[in-house]
Amino acid sequence: MLAFFWAACYNTGMEQAFIKALDEYFCAHFSDYVRLSAIEGYVMPEVIYVAEDGNIARRDSAVMRLERQKDSALLLARFKEGLADTSFTFSFSFPTLRDRWNDLRDKNTFAKLLPGVLAHVSETTETAGRLLDIEPRFWEKIVKGKLYPEKNTVLALALVCRLQVADVRLLLSVCGFGFENDDVRDVVVRYLLEQQIFNPAMRDMCLAEYKIDCLPIRRENA
Repeated sequence: MLAFFWAACYNTGMEQAFIKALDEYFCAHFSDYVRLSAIEGYVMPEVIYVAEDGNIARRDSAVMRLERQKDSALLLARFKEGLADTSFTFSFSFPTLRDRWNDLRDKNTFAKLLPGVLAHVSETTETAGRLLDIEPRFWEKIVKGKLYPEKNTVLALALVCRLQVADVRLLLSVCGFGFENDDVRDVVVRYLLEQQIFNPAMRDMCLAEYKIDCLPIRRENA
C-alpha cells in the first residue's frame, strides 16, 4: 500500500511531497551534532539544566536535532548546500584466512543468509546481481563468500531488490555494519526502505537531494 501511495503521488505531479516527507524524517533523525551546530543560524539548546530536586541534569541529545529548531527548513537548506558524498568505498573487501575459516562453521554469514533474504522478495543472487553496478566476477565471489560486501553494496542491494527492513538490518549486522543516525546516507536509505519508496525515479530523486551517489546501483541508461 505504501509503495502504491508514493507512486500515485509521483504520477499526479506531487513529486515534492515525498521530498518534504524525507526532509521531515531527516530533521527528526540525523544526529551528527557537530555538523548541525556548525550551520549558520543554528541555536544551541540548553542541554544542561537544574532539575526540580536541585541537581544538575542533562536532556537527551535529541533536543539538538533540526526538528527542534525554530527555522528548521532554512537550516536544512543551508545544510544541504554544503553536502558532498564522502561515503565512497569499494564494493567489496577481502576476508582474512581466519575469517574464511570461521565462516565455514558460522551459519550467519552474508553469503549463507543472502539466498533466503532474496527469496522473501522473489529474487535470486543472479537476478540481484544484474541490478547492481558491480562486475559479475566480483559479485559471484561475494555470493560465494570469497569476498565481503562493503556497506554501500548492502544498501544498494536493499534498494534495488526492495528488501524488508528487518532483512536489511540482518545483512548489515553480519557484515559488521548497522544504520547510523549520524550518517546522511544511512538516514536517507533507511527512510526509503521504511516508506517502501522503490520507484527508481523517486528513489534517485531522494538520493540526489542529499548528494548520495556512492551506491552501486545499475541505472537503465548505464
